[in-house]
Amino acid sequence: MGAINQYIDLFDANLDALNAGSAGALNAMRAAARQAVEGRQLPDRNTEGYEKTSIEDMYSPDFGVNVGRMRIPVDVAASFRCDIPNVSTLLAVVVNDSFHPAASLLKNLPSGVEVMSLAKAAKERPEIVDKYYGRLASLDDTAVALNTMLVQDGVFIHLNRGVKLARPLQVVNIFSSPSPLLAPRRVLLIADEDSEVELLLCDHTQDSERHYLSSQVIEVFAGRDSSVGIYDIEESSPLTSRDSHLYARQDKGSKLTVNGSTLMGGTTRNSYDIYLEGSGAETRLSGMAIGTGKMHTDNSSSVIHGAERCHSDQLFKYVLDDDATGAFEGSITVTPQGRFTEAYQSNRNILASTRARMHTKPQLLIYNDDVKCSHGATTGQLDQNALFYMRTRGIPLAEARTMLMQAFMVDVIDTVKLEGLRDRLRHLVEKRFIGERTLCSDCKTNHSPRCLTDE
Repeated sequence: MGAINQYIDLFDANLDALNAGSAGALNAMRAAARQAVEGRQLPDRNTEGYEKTSIEDMYSPDFGVNVGRMRIPVDVAASFRCDIPNVSTLLAVVVNDSFHPAASLLKNLPSGVEVMSLAKAAKERPEIVDKYYGRLASLDDTAVALNTMLVQDGVFIHLNRGVKLARPLQVVNIFSSPSPLLAPRRVLLIADEDSEVELLLCDHTQDSERHYLSSQVIEVFAGRDSSVGIYDIEESSPLTSRDSHLYARQDKGSKLTVNGSTLMGGTTRNSYDIYLEGSGAETRLSGMAIGTGKMHTDNSSSVIHGAERCHSDQLFKYVLDDDATGAFEGSITVTPQGRFTEAYQSNRNILASTRARMHTKPQLLIYNDDVKCSHGATTGQLDQNALFYMRTRGIPLAEARTMLMQAFMVDVIDTVKLEGLRDRLRHLVEKRFIGERTLCSDCKTNHSPRCLTDE
């Protein structure tokens, strides 16, 4: 039955070790997940919605899984730091799939906010984890079921009612292993009524010569009148693959902002499933991808309006060069209960070489007449008239191309609420377009130890 068999065999041979490395709800759902994957295959290019991205191929290599919770030789005492000028963050690190809080996080976390290892939370806060873990991430998705079967740790974030976190949380996911590795990760974020939180996720690969696969599942519960922002930046390596699933449920009056940026990687599939359950909820979902070499980036979205007077905006942009490929399949569904919905979706793409390829499929499913909805997609090349005009003004061709591509990404970057992060993203995008490969900390080398400090 393909790639999934090797993980079933691993699970069956190491169930005791998997349970010993975790606790509570994470262990309790393994049996159901194991049953869910039995006899099934991971999606491939013959599966609807995956025509351009084979999840089967992503999981096929002989990846190891850190079942025994071996400590990887990484200097987590100093921790990793992705500097964001003018933004003071509360920092944690996930090394492969193990959570490590920075000293500053433990020291400065305010009352009413819990940020800890998900495995630890399953032991110490079972009344919360049992209530929310796995409630949005459906085992009908084979890749999600596989993650649920193997996961041992992740990040737990809980904000009490009325708590407004002044400083953003920052979680840096680091791949570091002497051999090829699959890291199953989870993020469980619960924002109670009238709370506010901003979460920055950064993906990096410490050893660019190794093959890695990130299996990530994020579950977000946005309570009534809460505000949640999630900003996800991938800067890994061409040998790193990523299969990420974000599920969110929004209560009445809640506001959710999700921004995903793929700046460097190998094969990436990001899936977003957002359900606006309460009236007056608002969603802003955006993403950008800069593809070079043989990078492949796939974003898939499903936004469901299940209540009246909700609003959603989707904006995804790609710039693809060399032999890079991209895919976007997005849908808006308005249920019969979704009266007075406003929902918009746009996908715009630039192919900067004749070999780059883009697949796009925007969709609307509307079961109510009292709505304002639109969707659209465009794919083209850089404006030759604009290039000609800039060259007549003495701007070299390479610089003119970079300026146009930067300008193309501005409105995606502007969806980021944090001013310092917006500035940093502009800087990273500029460097990416001129061919420099740097981490968020702007190291002089790709993975300089200078990054690994928490001041």
